[in-house]
Amino acid sequence: MKYQKAITFSYDDGIESDRKLVEILNRYGMKCTFNLNTGIQSRESCFEIEGKEICRMDQETIGDLYAGHEIAVHGLTHRAPVDMTEEEMDQEFLTDIDNITRIYGQKPVGMAYAYGAYDQAAVDYLQRHGIKYGRTVEATHGFAVPENPILLKATCHHDDEQLFELAQQFLESEPAPGEQQLFYIWGHSYEYYVKDNWDRLEKLCRMFADRRDIFRGTNRECLEMFGAI
Repeated sequence: MKYQKAITFSYDDGIESDRKLVEILNRYGMKCTFNLNTGIQSRESCFEIEGKEICRMDQETIGDLYAGHEIAVHGLTHRAPVDMTEEEMDQEFLTDIDNITRIYGQKPVGMAYAYGAYDQAAVDYLQRHGIKYGRTVEATHGFAVPENPILLKATCHHDDEQLFELAQQFLESEPAPGEQQLFYIWGHSYEYYVKDNWDRLEKLCRMFADRRDIFRGTNRECLEMFGAI
């Protein structure tokens, strides 16, 4: 089947609450790209939001949790990719790429910019090392397939007040012949944990569960299918 519409998810940081996120996504047949910081992928890497402790998963306990999904780069130590020397980029990006390739068995082609930050030197470096798309934190509130995927803007964050309105628009849209549409949602699984609003994800997934005319893929799968990368 040749799809004209696709939905994809992108989540950052390898947080313990990814376990629940993956369970929900898998239950509804959704696909996601997980952006990991392999240099700090440890339960010793914790922070607090609104009185709740947020911890990354230990690398050795992740196992096959992300099987069927995509692993992408988020920087070795979650450093903002701006004003870096070549040596610093080697450490932050190339080491993360090498770790992901070794641990998960496939060289990553995508990434999410830590803090949504980037400069041209980082973008050029990443492209030289085989990174074909990079997700920012900007929202388009639209469904166009990105023309410049190395600076990819998502449709919206999962907490966007327009999320369900946009989802309904996407479900009801009828692409013209040859037109392609991508509904791209991003976030952090700990945000569901902190706000205790996992029902938001469940509701979104249920909206798409029976739509066989809409492709559910990882970021890479969707972008490759539409010829964007």
